[in-house]
Amino acid sequence: MSEAMYYILLALLHPVHGYGVMQRVRELSGGRLVLGPGTLYGILTRMHTEGYIRLESAEGRRKVYAITEAGTQALLEEYRRLKTMVQDGNILEEELK
Repeated sequence: MSEAMYYILLALLHPVHGYGVMQRVRELSGGRLVLGPGTLYGILTRMHTEGYIRLESAEGRRKVYAITEAGTQALLEEYRRLKTMVQDGNILEEELK
């Protein structure tokens, strides 16, 4: 899972429209990850196809997305994988003292 996908799924723990996803990703990443519309909507399309998100509602051009159970499971798996990697990396602090 890419970093952008991870943050988008985090942002969609509560349903939100596309622009709101961009704002939430920026907020969650402390401003480190800024998604442009092309990147965001490409990833949203892919995640919708893979069943990780669903279209909650649509009013004109404003579409609200929500995470699915499959998306929640994928997010949890990625979180656990990243957490394990950080724990495994703790050796760096011990070795570089």
